[in-house]
Amino acid sequence: MQKILVIQTAFIGDVVLATGIVEKLHAFFPTAAIDMMVRKGNEGLLKGHPFLHEVLVWDKKAGKYRDLWRLWRRIRARHYDKVINVQRFAATGFITAFSGAAETIGYDKNPFSAFFSRRVPHTVSTGENPKHEIERCNDLIASFTDGVAYKPRLYPSAADYEKVAAYKDDRYIVIAPASVWFTKRYPASQWAAFIQQVPASLKVYLIGAPDDAALAQEIITGAARVGVVSLCGQLNFLASAALMQGAAMNFVNDSAPMHFASAVNAPVAAIYCSTLPSFGFGPLSDDRHIIEIDYDLACRPCGLHGRAACPQQHFKCAYDIRLEKMLALV
Repeated sequence: MQKILVIQTAFIGDVVLATGIVEKLHAFFPTAAIDMMVRKGNEGLLKGHPFLHEVLVWDKKAGKYRDLWRLWRRIRARHYDKVINVQRFAATGFITAFSGAAETIGYDKNPFSAFFSRRVPHTVSTGENPKHEIERCNDLIASFTDGVAYKPRLYPSAADYEKVAAYKDDRYIVIAPASVWFTKRYPASQWAAFIQQVPASLKVYLIGAPDDAALAQEIITGAARVGVVSLCGQLNFLASAALMQGAAMNFVNDSAPMHFASAVNAPVAAIYCSTLPSFGFGPLSDDRHIIEIDYDLACRPCGLHGRAACPQQHFKCAYDIRLEKMLALV
């Protein structure tokens, strides 16, 4: 039986997008034992995944390099046929290069790529030559599969669907208002103004991590509308995806919940403030929409990943998004 390891220890959304590789590997090698390595905190995304044999967890807080050494010994003992590294960082590059696998595959920009069996060019997406992250991921396995990129997929359990069943009695929309980066986050006052104009027949659920509860409450207070409920901190990753799957529309920033929607093919409207869809991380659902300003702003984009504050102190890329664009989708 063939044994394959996929390494993606970056952030939540990156892990979700990398599940497209797992989908495709299973399709081409249905009897293979496929494992995936993620950072601690992200393993919940893969709970009960039908195509994964094992999820390896790198606990950086338990001693970053000590735990990496533990995983390295475990990986070497596993004698993988293929180790596929979706990252460009040295730590996982070391794990890949010296995994003892028959074949090691990764991007040419990884510091340890000289020791890989196969080095794959990492192509940056641009407006002129757009390339989605799932296509970049597929480049790693195209030589022994084909050129078609598979969409990511998450698998909420029956318990996850049961957890959110009570919220699905009425028609509703879901809003994921937070983001790690300030300039990726649609402002709370704008969310409140949007919710005020959402038809009263629609319930509104706000989702996010426990740390997002204060932001959700700020939005609810500003909206001053009945039927708006914060579920921040109350749902795990897969339950959040299960809730999004039944929504009339999901409104998200350029952040992980957008990829949750893609991974369960839920309708999604992705709001881009300082970043651009052409960076290659856009929504993939069949029913998908891009919401952004409708004019060229000289300072946009101001970075690939967003910033802690607007460098120009006006944040026009967010405040100048017309609410009509969002309201047209509800």
